[in-house]
Amino acid sequence: MTDQCYSHSLISINEALENIRAALSPIKDEETVNLHQALDRVLARSCIAPFNLPAFPNSSMDGYAFNSADIKNTPFTLEQVGISWAGRPFSGELSAGQCVRIFTGAVIPSGADSVIMQEQIHCSEHAIHFPENVRAKQNIRYIGEDVRQDDCLLAAPKQLSAIDLGLLASAGIYEVRVIRKIRIAFFSTGDELSAIGMPLVAGQIYDSNRYTLTALLNNPCYTITDLGVIRDDKASIHTCLLAAAKSNDVIISTGGASVGDADFIKEILDDIGQVNFWKLAIKPGKPLAFGRIQDCHFFGLPGNPISVIATFQQVVTHALRQLMGLNNNAPLRFKAVCHSQLRKQAGRQEFQRGILSQAENGAFEVISAGKQGSNILSASSRANCYIVLTREQTNVEAGTEVLVEPFSLFL
Repeated sequence: MTDQCYSHSLISINEALENIRAALSPIKDEETVNLHQALDRVLARSCIAPFNLPAFPNSSMDGYAFNSADIKNTPFTLEQVGISWAGRPFSGELSAGQCVRIFTGAVIPSGADSVIMQEQIHCSEHAIHFPENVRAKQNIRYIGEDVRQDDCLLAAPKQLSAIDLGLLASAGIYEVRVIRKIRIAFFSTGDELSAIGMPLVAGQIYDSNRYTLTALLNNPCYTITDLGVIRDDKASIHTCLLAAAKSNDVIISTGGASVGDADFIKEILDDIGQVNFWKLAIKPGKPLAFGRIQDCHFFGLPGNPISVIATFQQVVTHALRQLMGLNNNAPLRFKAVCHSQLRKQAGRQEFQRGILSQAENGAFEVISAGKQGSNILSASSRANCYIVLTREQTNVEAGTEVLVEPFSLFL
């Protein structure tokens, strides 16, 4: 049986993403931020190492520094002549038969080329007794072992992680040039929508989509503006789009992208901009508009809450990454055994909501999160993954392997 919403005019997500790639160019404007503000921002200029890391040879262990020339016969005994602390190096030079107490990160004393762990020796006053089979030239971090001076520390464009910030700080770099924030405006359309806190009248529902989008757009790379609810009035939507396009890079609307009498988005875009596509072969989320108003990109998402989430995650997120200059890597997907029977008709790729788990033997298992209607938020709230079904697939029997896409790395 074939999905009744299917037609040959629908395009796949991959085709839609190709259209997006052809239509978008990365933002070039930059700004300077310090490391405290740089997490998850996109590096605009590569960072070069100003000096070697490590800058001096140091110990990777608490122990004793010595010269391997003293390893003649084992076991053997050396005289401790001082201490090298982290931040307070030993100032002398080792002679034959001598060693120095050393702590992790401390400078290797002149004349030493090896460190033995403190757990492997025995002390009696200043005599340090070394065991059999002592290994030479161990437990030392050498100059430039991590990064050499003038090497590229981080290549742009790169979304900066916590580890990246630590690397920059270790090189003494306290501010970086990043791509400026993407300016994003969003609004909902529909006469049926009421603000939270207001009493509902007959036929009205509370607008959940703007709260969902606010959370989905909670990203250090974005500056967002909530334009509220715009009624199903062509002139109002027309005015809102033109005004928002003047001061934003991206506009996202929810609702009004279908083919109903009150769905004006495509018609308005034809008047004031251009439309690249607006029907996708996916479920949830078939009606979706992508276009341009002046220098501003537009995404008209469906009105149903789950369709908003799915189309944002599967389409809009990729576009925003491209605007930031990042690669559009494929989402993490892998096989899991499905223990629920899934209903599906051929014709559209489906993103059913599932609950993913991992058995004691490491195998991944998934069950349906419940009802799959595009208005059913409760099932999605329980879910932690998508069950990704191809356009050609039909009903899935329990015990069948399916493709899953986790919402996060933690199940």
